[in-house]
Amino acid sequence: MAHEHADLHDPETDPLATYVLEPDDVRPLLGRVVAAAGHATAASIAPFTGAPIAAVPLTTPADLPDAARRARAAQRLWAARPVAERAAVLLRVHDLLLERQSDVLDLVQVETGKARGHAWEELGEVANAARYYALRARRLLAPRAVRGLWGPFSRGRVLRHPLGVVAVLTPWNYPLSLGLGDALPALVAGNAVLLRADPQTALTLLWCAELLEDAGLPADLLQVVVGGPDVGMALLEHVDHAGFTGSTRSGRVVAQRAGELGVPVTLELGGKNAMYVAEDVDVEAAAEGAVRACFGSAGQLCASVERIYVREEVRDEFVAALVRRTTALRLGSGLDYRADMGSLVGPAQLARVVEHVEDAVGHGATVLTGGEQRPDLGPYFYEPTVLTDVPPEARAHREETFGPVVAVYPVASDDEAVAAMNDSDLGLVAAVWTRSTARGTALAARVRAGAVSVNDTHQLLWGSVGAPLGGVGASGHGRRHGREGLWETTWTQSVVAQRGVHGSRGLGMRQVHELGSDVWPRALTRLLRLERALRLP
Repeated sequence: MAHEHADLHDPETDPLATYVLEPDDVRPLLGRVVAAAGHATAASIAPFTGAPIAAVPLTTPADLPDAARRARAAQRLWAARPVAERAAVLLRVHDLLLERQSDVLDLVQVETGKARGHAWEELGEVANAARYYALRARRLLAPRAVRGLWGPFSRGRVLRHPLGVVAVLTPWNYPLSLGLGDALPALVAGNAVLLRADPQTALTLLWCAELLEDAGLPADLLQVVVGGPDVGMALLEHVDHAGFTGSTRSGRVVAQRAGELGVPVTLELGGKNAMYVAEDVDVEAAAEGAVRACFGSAGQLCASVERIYVREEVRDEFVAALVRRTTALRLGSGLDYRADMGSLVGPAQLARVVEHVEDAVGHGATVLTGGEQRPDLGPYFYEPTVLTDVPPEARAHREETFGPVVAVYPVASDDEAVAAMNDSDLGLVAAVWTRSTARGTALAARVRAGAVSVNDTHQLLWGSVGAPLGGVGASGHGRRHGREGLWETTWTQSVVAQRGVHGSRGLGMRQVHELGSDVWPRALTRLLRLERALRLP
């Protein structure tokens, strides 16, 4: 049974004009798109109203060679700068983001339709990552000493070099986190970035390009190209690495083309993420966490929880708390912090959500709350929805909905919960709730997911910037965040030097081989046994 949700819509105080950007504000941003004059444009649409925002110029494949040439010229100079100078730019990005947050939060809301609190989560995550990489990059990129073959007579160093030009292929749902957030580690590593923006959220990323320039990033090091799959695929021909975030289906196409070109790729793809609620939880705390995990950005994020497995002992109590909290969520479109959840991004996303819910109900599922469109709030609003009794044949059981819909399933034991959570070819993130941190950590290690939070949501995972994030299986490969995220856009070079080669009294491979073909193997055998006895690595 659907319940009426609270809303903050007032046609008299929330007019259409609220979401119309002034041409004088938009024109300078649109001028930053890599596109020749006279190219086609795409009309981005305000999810809150369905009205057009701006006509965004589209990049074509023919525009890319010149952009890549300019990026490579800029990258050579940038890579020659000390890491400390590159890191200083990221610190200024951190400061400017916080100073100018009102402007970019407006843009993110207007383009994505998400609530302002969810938009701020993006901004906070990027500021956090900017500080992390600014303060850690010098150490993480420093040469590393390794032991040579001959101990004190040889030494090795592992160097890290930027790959060159990196493509960041950004989806519409998290332009700040998945656009600017992925560009920053590539830049501090010494690369140039060609940032592919979806036309729906291009203004946010063009604003980011302006911010980087104001922070001191040299010209041409980050360029924004705007377009769909054609431009994204064409970019692969001009770069040395690509990072793609999107659906599993699209990611496989990108991976195939990148493989043909010999371009390494990082892929973060879909997720049918699961949460486990053990029998010993504080039910209210777990229900509050579930609401945040399921309905952030109206469920339009790859880390959203869409499956909840609850121990039978607390099922009724947990479900009641979850339904009560979900029903109380305030839906709205204001450019302020009053709304708890905003809109879906457009008609295609709304249609997918409606189809998944109707299909589930048709197969016998029960709607505990939600399950209704809200055209009174805007054309693409859909109520946060809790389902039970979703059978395996329903699409919502296995397919990613990418909307504000979650299904709850009872389980009788930890083992049953882990088996159910792992019963998917997708493995992006997961969550475990239990009073015992030790138990939760042990259970997390058994879950097949790239990252697992214990007693929290994806916010904990995203905020822990030192911890790498990424998927397994059909959820992709490679990592963002942490040292791994920085190292994705570098290549390693090993340099091993031998001392004492020149002169008759040296000790090295030349002198060993001069012992004679029947002697040096025995000498090296003794050496290897000695090193084994001394436990030398």
